[in-house]
Order: sequence, then C-alpha cells, then structure tokens
Amino acid sequence: MKIPYYQIDAFTGAMFSGNPAGVCLLEEWPEDALLQSIAAENNLSETAFLVKSGKTYDLKWFTPKIEVDLCGHATLASAFVIFEYVDPSSDRVSFVSKSGLLTVVRTDDTLTMDFPSRPAAVCQAPDLMAESLGSSPVEVRLSVRDYLAIFETEDQVRRLQPDMQGLCKLDRLGIIVTAPGIKCDFVSRFFAPRAGIPEDPVTGSAHSTLIPYWAERLNKPTLHAFQVSGRGGELFCEDHGDRVKIAGKAVVYLQGTIVV
Repeated sequence: MKIPYYQIDAFTGAMFSGNPAGVCLLEEWPEDALLQSIAAENNLSETAFLVKSGKTYDLKWFTPKIEVDLCGHATLASAFVIFEYVDPSSDRVSFVSKSGLLTVVRTDDTLTMDFPSRPAAVCQAPDLMAESLGSSPVEVRLSVRDYLAIFETEDQVRRLQPDMQGLCKLDRLGIIVTAPGIKCDFVSRFFAPRAGIPEDPVTGSAHSTLIPYWAERLNKPTLHAFQVSGRGGELFCEDHGDRVKIAGKAVVYLQGTIVV
C-alpha cells in the first residue's frame, strides 16, 4: 500500500515553528492497528488520516500511543493539504470525526476551524498537580478531557518544568496551563505524557477549553493567543457559545509516500 503523506507545520507562517502534524490520504480505512503503527513511526504529536466520503472527509487522529477524539493542529494541517494539493479551487472543507462535524474555511493564508466548546468547571486540585508542575496554580478546572491550571503570569507558565511521570498519574489525558499574556490576551502550554506527548507544541483542541474560560474572564468574544512552547504558535480565537472558532496559518515541510 502506498499512502500520500504530508508533514505540515500548523499554527505558524514559518517553517520549523508551530506544531508539525502528519497527514495521510487514504482511499479506504485499514485496521486501526496499522494507523497506530504509522503514527508511532511518524512520532509526531498527531498523525491525521483522511478518507473522502462524498462531499466530506472522514477524519481520525492518532498520537504515537493512542487514538484521540479531537485534535486541532492536525485538522488545520489536513485542511491545508486539501486546499493546497487536493482541491485548490475550494475554500471550505468539512470533516466527520469522533467529535462530530468540523469545518475549516480558508481566507487568504489563514484557516479558521469551527470546533465544539469544552468549558471547564472549577474543581479541587489533585494532590500531585502542584508537585508535578513544580508550581501551584491559583485555580484548577476540569473539562471532559483535560485539567486547566491557571497561573498569575506568563513568566510562570514559561518557566514550568513539569515532572512527566507525576503528570502521568493524573486522571485526565492532558494538563493545560495558562495565564494572561504580555503581548496577547492569554498564553498556554499543554502536557499529555499519558498520550505519548510530553509537551505538545501548539494544541488547537486545548483552545476548545481555553476560549470559553478567557472569553468569560476578559468579557470579550475575540481573543489573540500564543502557545509558549519551545516551537511556539499563534492562534486567533472566537467564542460562539457552544462552538468556538480557532484560526491560524500553516506551511508545508514534507511531501512524500508511505509504503506499507
């Protein structure tokens, strides 16, 4: 089997920054075990797999260890591949996923995703959280998938050096850390060692939780965000109640063929 393959840097306009995602174009679905093996071999935060189905695409995402139910940067990368290489005349694409219908619209060089909102409720911080993060957040919240740990300053978020073994013991897939931004509305980082991602460079799906929190806190529906990982990424966000819009740019790094 020969699979067209692309590696795209998402949420950036410059190569070697943002979050690299693999995108595989399939004619039909093989066994999930093969998809997981390809994702493990790619060793990126996520690899996206697409199968065209009428006017939409069925979409799955795999980390090196597991299948996930929502991934932002690999969805952005998938749309970029379709717009650039599969259907250049199109400026809108829809994906059917485990999180429902996701649409992406292209405006010039910016891609805007329509995602579900996943707000987080205030909760008691797990005993291991402050110890594992190396610093105590001022507040902790819980979404359907992740913990949201809120800090006072951007510098605190940037300086965190988490104990990944400790974070693996927490009962959620990921830990989002966030604080007000110096040159933007808010900053964040995302850790998911249980999924094989010690730190994700830029996490679109985490913004399904970050956007409703910051929109309410700052009393503004339109937000500018940076994920301050080593690679870094820029996101333009909008709160629409039960939906959020997450926008960014993308660039191609690699185009080739997987032979399995």
